[in-house]
Amino acid sequence: MLDLYAGIWHGQPLGGNDFVICADAKTSIQVRCRCHPTLPPGKARAARVEHDYTRGGALAYLAAWDVHRGQVTGRCEPTTGIEPFTRLVKQVMTAEPYASADRVFWITDNGSSHRGAAAVARMQTAWPNAHLVHLPVHASWPDQAEIYFSVVLRKVVSPNDFTDLDQIRRRLAAFETRYNAVAEPFNWRFTRTATSARGRPRWPNSSGEQRNEVISRSPSRSVRSSSR
Repeated sequence: MLDLYAGIWHGQPLGGNDFVICADAKTSIQVRCRCHPTLPPGKARAARVEHDYTRGGALAYLAAWDVHRGQVTGRCEPTTGIEPFTRLVKQVMTAEPYASADRVFWITDNGSSHRGAAAVARMQTAWPNAHLVHLPVHASWPDQAEIYFSVVLRKVVSPNDFTDLDQIRRRLAAFETRYNAVAEPFNWRFTRTATSARGRPRWPNSSGEQRNEVISRSPSRSVRSSSR
Protein backbone atom coordinates (compact mmCIF):
# COMPACT_ATOMS: atom_id res chain seq x y z
CA MET A 1 0.00 0.00 0.00
CA LEU A 2 2.79 2.44 0.88
CA ASP A 3 4.47 1.58 -2.42
CA LEU A 4 1.27 2.43 -4.29
CA TYR A 5 1.14 5.80 -2.54
CA ALA A 6 4.70 6.33 -3.76
CA GLY A 7 3.74 5.32 -7.32
CA ILE A 8 5.33 1.86 -7.24
CA TRP A 9 3.91 -1.64 -7.68
CA HIS A 10 6.01 -4.78 -7.32
CA GLY A 11 9.17 -2.72 -7.56
CA GLN A 12 8.17 -1.01 -10.81
CA PRO A 13 6.88 2.56 -11.21
CA LEU A 14 3.22 2.97 -12.10
CA GLY A 15 2.42 3.99 -15.64
CA GLY A 16 0.76 7.21 -16.70
CA ASN A 17 -2.54 5.38 -17.17
CA ASP A 18 -2.52 3.66 -13.77
CA PHE A 19 -4.57 5.02 -10.87
CA VAL A 20 -4.69 4.43 -7.12
CA ILE A 21 -7.95 4.79 -5.20
CA CYS A 22 -8.65 4.60 -1.48
CA ALA A 23 -12.23 3.65 -0.68
CA ASP A 24 -14.12 3.62 2.58
CA ALA A 25 -17.51 4.43 4.09
CA LYS A 26 -18.64 6.95 6.68
CA THR A 27 -21.39 5.07 8.45
CA SER A 28 -24.44 6.31 10.31
CA ILE A 29 -24.55 10.00 9.42
CA GLN A 30 -27.64 10.88 11.43
CA VAL A 31 -30.37 13.45 10.96
CA ARG A 32 -30.60 15.40 14.18
CA CYS A 33 -33.20 18.12 13.87
CA ARG A 34 -32.51 20.55 16.71
CA CYS A 35 -35.50 21.81 18.67
CA HIS A 36 -34.17 25.37 18.33
CA PRO A 37 -32.11 26.84 15.47
CA THR A 38 -28.32 26.66 15.67
CA LEU A 39 -26.82 30.11 16.17
CA PRO A 40 -23.53 30.92 14.40
CA PRO A 41 -20.62 32.51 16.27
CA GLY A 42 -20.99 36.21 16.96
CA LYS A 43 -19.04 39.00 18.59
CA ALA A 44 -17.77 37.69 21.93
CA ARG A 45 -20.06 34.66 21.56
CA ALA A 46 -19.35 31.08 20.57
CA ALA A 47 -21.71 29.14 18.31
CA ARG A 48 -24.75 27.79 20.10
CA VAL A 49 -26.20 24.37 19.32
CA GLU A 50 -29.37 23.12 20.97
CA HIS A 51 -28.75 19.81 22.77
CA ASP A 52 -32.33 18.55 22.36
CA TYR A 53 -33.15 17.08 18.97
CA THR A 54 -35.42 14.65 17.14
CA ARG A 55 -34.01 11.84 15.04
CA GLY A 56 -34.80 11.60 11.35
CA GLY A 57 -32.90 8.52 10.21
CA ALA A 58 -29.33 7.90 9.07
CA LEU A 59 -27.38 7.09 5.95
CA ALA A 60 -23.90 5.98 4.89
CA TYR A 61 -21.54 8.01 2.72
CA LEU A 62 -19.23 5.92 0.52
CA ALA A 63 -16.24 7.63 -1.07
CA ALA A 64 -13.43 6.74 -3.46
CA TRP A 65 -10.41 9.03 -3.14
CA ASP A 66 -7.96 9.24 -6.04
CA VAL A 67 -4.59 9.34 -4.28
CA HIS A 68 -2.54 10.98 -7.02
CA ARG A 69 -5.17 13.20 -8.64
CA GLY A 70 -6.75 14.53 -5.44
CA GLN A 71 -10.31 13.87 -6.59
CA VAL A 72 -13.18 12.13 -4.81
CA THR A 73 -16.22 10.24 -6.04
CA GLY A 74 -18.93 9.61 -3.48
CA ARG A 75 -22.46 8.37 -3.07
CA CYS A 76 -25.03 8.06 -0.29
CA GLU A 77 -26.55 4.70 0.57
CA PRO A 78 -29.04 3.57 3.22
CA THR A 79 -26.35 1.32 4.68
CA THR A 80 -23.01 -0.29 3.92
CA GLY A 81 -22.45 -3.77 2.48
CA ILE A 82 -21.32 -5.64 -0.59
CA GLU A 83 -24.00 -4.24 -2.89
CA PRO A 84 -23.51 -0.55 -1.93
CA PHE A 85 -19.74 -0.94 -2.36
CA THR A 86 -20.30 -2.64 -5.73
CA ARG A 87 -22.38 0.35 -6.84
CA LEU A 88 -19.58 2.73 -5.81
CA VAL A 89 -17.06 0.69 -7.79
CA LYS A 90 -19.35 0.75 -10.84
CA GLN A 91 -19.83 4.51 -10.50
CA VAL A 92 -16.07 5.02 -10.57
CA MET A 93 -15.07 2.38 -13.11
CA THR A 94 -17.59 3.49 -15.73
CA ALA A 95 -16.29 7.07 -15.65
CA GLU A 96 -13.11 8.43 -17.18
CA PRO A 97 -10.22 8.23 -16.71
CA TYR A 98 -10.80 4.89 -14.94
CA ALA A 99 -12.92 3.25 -17.64
CA SER A 100 -10.00 3.31 -20.08
CA ALA A 101 -7.22 2.95 -17.49
CA ASP A 102 -4.61 0.22 -17.74
CA ARG A 103 -4.89 -0.52 -14.03
CA VAL A 104 -6.94 0.88 -11.16
CA PHE A 105 -5.75 -0.14 -7.70
CA TRP A 106 -8.41 -0.07 -5.00
CA ILE A 107 -7.06 0.17 -1.44
CA THR A 108 -9.57 -0.82 1.25
CA ASP A 109 -9.67 -2.09 4.80
CA ASN A 110 -10.98 -5.53 5.72
CA GLY A 111 -14.55 -4.49 6.36
CA SER A 112 -17.33 -6.92 5.47
CA SER A 113 -18.23 -4.91 2.35
CA HIS A 114 -14.97 -5.94 0.62
CA ARG A 115 -13.30 -8.60 2.74
CA GLY A 116 -11.02 -11.41 1.68
CA ALA A 117 -10.25 -13.30 -1.50
CA ALA A 118 -13.90 -13.40 -2.52
CA ALA A 119 -13.98 -9.60 -2.81
CA VAL A 120 -10.76 -9.62 -4.84
CA ALA A 121 -12.22 -12.18 -7.25
CA ARG A 122 -15.54 -10.36 -7.43
CA MET A 123 -13.90 -7.09 -8.44
CA GLN A 124 -11.49 -8.73 -10.89
CA THR A 125 -14.37 -10.54 -12.61
CA ALA A 126 -16.51 -7.42 -12.95
CA TRP A 127 -13.63 -5.06 -13.83
CA PRO A 128 -10.55 -6.80 -15.29
CA ASN A 129 -8.41 -3.66 -14.98
CA ALA A 130 -9.24 -3.24 -11.26
CA HIS A 131 -7.04 -4.65 -8.50
CA LEU A 132 -8.27 -4.80 -4.90
CA VAL A 133 -5.49 -4.31 -2.33
CA HIS A 134 -6.33 -4.88 1.35
CA LEU A 135 -4.74 -2.99 4.20
CA PRO A 136 -3.36 -5.08 7.07
CA VAL A 137 -5.99 -6.25 9.56
CA HIS A 138 -6.63 -3.67 12.30
CA ALA A 139 -4.62 -1.11 10.33
CA SER A 140 -7.20 0.93 8.49
CA TRP A 141 -5.61 4.21 9.64
CA PRO A 142 -3.32 4.53 6.54
CA ASP A 143 -6.39 4.63 4.27
CA GLN A 144 -6.31 8.15 2.81
CA ALA A 145 -10.09 8.11 2.48
CA GLU A 146 -10.14 8.42 6.28
CA ILE A 147 -8.43 11.81 5.97
CA TYR A 148 -11.09 12.96 3.52
CA PHE A 149 -13.80 11.79 5.92
CA SER A 150 -12.21 13.81 8.72
CA VAL A 151 -12.62 16.89 6.50
CA VAL A 152 -16.25 15.94 5.80
CA LEU A 153 -16.91 15.54 9.52
CA ARG A 154 -15.63 19.04 10.29
CA LYS A 155 -16.91 20.88 7.22
CA VAL A 156 -20.21 19.15 6.47
CA VAL A 157 -21.60 17.04 9.30
CA SER A 158 -20.79 19.19 12.35
CA PRO A 159 -22.75 20.38 14.24
CA ASN A 160 -25.23 17.91 12.77
CA ASP A 161 -28.34 20.03 12.44
CA PHE A 162 -30.35 18.59 9.54
CA THR A 163 -34.07 18.43 8.87
CA ASP A 164 -34.11 15.27 6.74
CA LEU A 165 -31.93 12.81 4.83
CA ASP A 166 -32.30 14.71 1.56
CA GLN A 167 -30.66 17.74 3.16
CA ILE A 168 -27.65 15.61 4.09
CA ARG A 169 -27.46 14.21 0.55
CA ARG A 170 -27.56 17.69 -0.97
CA ARG A 171 -24.96 19.02 1.47
CA LEU A 172 -22.57 16.15 0.77
CA ALA A 173 -23.02 16.44 -3.01
CA ALA A 174 -22.42 20.20 -2.94
CA PHE A 175 -19.34 19.82 -0.76
CA GLU A 176 -17.94 17.08 -3.01
CA THR A 177 -18.28 19.33 -6.07
CA ARG A 178 -16.62 22.24 -4.29
CA TYR A 179 -13.87 20.05 -2.84
CA ASN A 180 -12.97 18.56 -6.22
CA ALA A 181 -12.63 22.05 -7.66
CA VAL A 182 -9.91 23.07 -5.19
CA ALA A 183 -8.46 19.86 -3.70
CA GLU A 184 -4.94 18.57 -4.18
CA PRO A 185 -3.42 15.18 -3.32
CA PHE A 186 -2.56 14.77 0.35
CA ASN A 187 1.08 15.43 1.17
CA TRP A 188 1.62 11.86 2.38
CA ARG A 189 5.11 11.42 3.80
CA PHE A 190 4.98 8.07 5.56
CA THR A 191 6.88 5.71 3.28
CA ARG A 192 8.31 2.22 3.41
CA THR A 193 11.59 3.80 4.51
CA ALA A 194 9.83 5.53 7.38
CA THR A 195 8.21 2.22 8.38
CA SER A 196 11.61 0.61 8.82
CA ALA A 197 13.11 3.62 10.57
CA ARG A 198 10.31 4.69 12.87
CA GLY A 199 7.76 1.90 13.17
CA ARG A 200 4.05 2.77 13.31
CA PRO A 201 3.54 6.55 12.89
CA ARG A 202 0.95 8.76 14.42
CA TRP A 203 -2.26 9.53 12.58
CA PRO A 204 -1.66 12.02 9.72
CA ASN A 205 -3.42 15.36 9.84
CA SER A 206 -5.80 16.63 7.17
CA SER A 207 -2.90 17.70 4.94
CA GLY A 208 -1.44 14.20 5.06
CA GLU A 209 1.60 15.27 7.09
CA GLN A 210 2.88 13.17 9.97
CA ARG A 211 3.25 14.58 13.46
CA ASN A 212 6.40 12.61 14.11
CA GLU A 213 9.60 13.03 12.11
CA VAL A 214 9.68 10.96 8.94
CA ILE A 215 11.63 10.96 5.70
CA SER A 216 9.82 11.39 2.39
CA ARG A 217 11.65 10.04 -0.65
CA SER A 218 10.69 10.74 -4.24
CA PRO A 219 12.66 10.22 -7.47
CA SER A 220 13.68 13.88 -7.44
CA ARG A 221 14.17 14.87 -3.81
CA SER A 222 14.17 13.98 -0.14
CA VAL A 223 12.26 16.13 2.33
CA ARG A 224 12.50 16.02 6.13
CA SER A 225 9.38 16.81 8.09
CA SER A 226 10.01 18.33 11.50
CA SER A 227 8.26 17.11 14.63
CA ARG A 228 5.27 19.07 15.78
